[in-house]
Amino acid sequence: MKKKGIKIIVALVLFLVALLIKFNNEWINNIIFIIAYIIVGLEILKKAIRNIKRGKIFDENFLMSVATLGAFGIGEFPEAVAVMLFYQIGELFQSYAVDKSRKSIASLMDIRPDFANVERNGIIQKVDPDDVKVGEIVIIKPGEKVPLDGDVIEGKTTLDTKALTGESLPKEIADGEEVLSGCINLNGVIKIRVKKEFGESTVSKILDLVENASSKKSKSENFITKFAQYYTPAVVIIALLLAVLPPLIIKDATFSEWVYRALSFLVVSCPCALVISIPLSFFGGIGGASKMGILIKGSNYLEAIANTEIVVFDKTGTLTEGVFEVQKVETIDITKEELLKIAAYAENYSNHPISLSIKKAYNKEIDEKQIIKTQELSGLGISAKIGEQDILVGNEKLMNKEQITFTKCDDIGTILYVAIDKKFAGYILIADKIKEDSVKAIKELKKNNVKKTVMLTGDRREVGENVGETLGIDKVYSELLPDGKVEKLESLLNEKSEKGKLVFVGDGINDAPVLALADIGIAMGGLGSDAAIEAADVVIMTDEPSKIVKAIHLSKKTMKIVKENIAFAIFIKLLVLALSAFGLSTMWEAVFADVGVSVIAIINALRVLRVKNI
Repeated sequence: MKKKGIKIIVALVLFLVALLIKFNNEWINNIIFIIAYIIVGLEILKKAIRNIKRGKIFDENFLMSVATLGAFGIGEFPEAVAVMLFYQIGELFQSYAVDKSRKSIASLMDIRPDFANVERNGIIQKVDPDDVKVGEIVIIKPGEKVPLDGDVIEGKTTLDTKALTGESLPKEIADGEEVLSGCINLNGVIKIRVKKEFGESTVSKILDLVENASSKKSKSENFITKFAQYYTPAVVIIALLLAVLPPLIIKDATFSEWVYRALSFLVVSCPCALVISIPLSFFGGIGGASKMGILIKGSNYLEAIANTEIVVFDKTGTLTEGVFEVQKVETIDITKEELLKIAAYAENYSNHPISLSIKKAYNKEIDEKQIIKTQELSGLGISAKIGEQDILVGNEKLMNKEQITFTKCDDIGTILYVAIDKKFAGYILIADKIKEDSVKAIKELKKNNVKKTVMLTGDRREVGENVGETLGIDKVYSELLPDGKVEKLESLLNEKSEKGKLVFVGDGINDAPVLALADIGIAMGGLGSDAAIEAADVVIMTDEPSKIVKAIHLSKKTMKIVKENIAFAIFIKLLVLALSAFGLSTMWEAVFADVGVSVIAIINALRVLRVKNI
């Protein structure tokens, strides 16, 4: 780009010298014009010749070459140089705009690790991430990128996940926790055991997704491509007729006058503003989305999101945390801490999610010497002997079976009743916590004219309805198996308008069929899930439902810019084409109609990168 800039400056200086200084011999001025033309135009002429040899005749290089050489032919040297000079200025703006768009996703593409420190036979070897096998131990030092997905087996640290998730706050990682490739280790040294080969890792899949996003074109881009295929040959034929027919038909009409008009017509006709700015707008939109932690697999999906009418959510892991947590502890004649301790000791040997949530809430070391015996009571709970006390932890049926008088809890969730020596001691409420972000997401969707929000869940009816009511979701369907979700989604697809789109938002693991069936499938928090990346059209790299609203805002902003550019470019083109045909504009106006409109359209397209305003 720097080299092109220098060429333009040199040619511009020569152009101004020849234009403003009148030498005694007119050919001195003309030679300076020709030198300036060669500096900026030779490359275009070469491209035109190469493309003609390949059978690709009617493109902007052909139009520029014919128009400028024709201008030389009729003695309009300044116009010939001006056309090529300002065309190159427009190309420079385009290069700058594309470069700026690429930089918007540069931080994302930077996540590819260059090496991995692998521990082999007690020796640390620096190898290519592709050469690391599943199960091998990788050491990651401060400042290094995590090269592969794995579990921490030693050490603790803080990871910068910004490139993956768009989140500025670092994430603390310790033994036993999963780390994803592409994060940056900020302080401590950690060892991880590799879970996936590099080709299957998170970073590899994301890079592949972004690199291939531009291959899926939107309707607007496809329209412009087809438009240019028919439009360009048509204007070349019209220009040819304009140069030849009027002098033969109209009295006193000269070939030089009508050739000049035809050449001006050719310069104006170049569809650069449309061909450049429309794909650039979508490319910028995809880049802007990646800054926010939203990966959009193609500009066709970016375009479609703007027409969202119905948003359908999965519940667990999408609107809720997907992790069971102790929400409430109620006791009788005992402290809450003591009740949690008794329950944690009784549940110590169980790996059930409910048991794990109780042990997490207790969050203290368990002295296993105090656990005399435990027995799992199928469908009821657990019976245990803790020290000298007989403990029962379980559901309502267990209390009734053991004839223990208890206070019933009517809250939504899993309730564990606790009895000590056959006497009711209290209960623990465990539930899947609703994400704080979910409430905001549903409100914002309704503000953005989404006609209907729906939740599909396999959970119990009372649990599903409670979550739906809390969030203000319009319709909730509960106790659905995967085929039931597909059936409901098919009926919801019939409720939208012809142009409207249905978006399904799920975790991408067990929702692959509905993600694929929806107009737009969005995977929430699916970074580690192959199913999410494969089945979804959009991957939200944090598990924040509100990012859907940001995606809709970005899509609408992109489409507004695209429509503005199309309308502006076509209006100016048609106006100056008509003026050129009737001899009411010179080649200078033609240059503005081509290059000027292109530059304005490109600058307008760059607005989509301002993601802070979305």
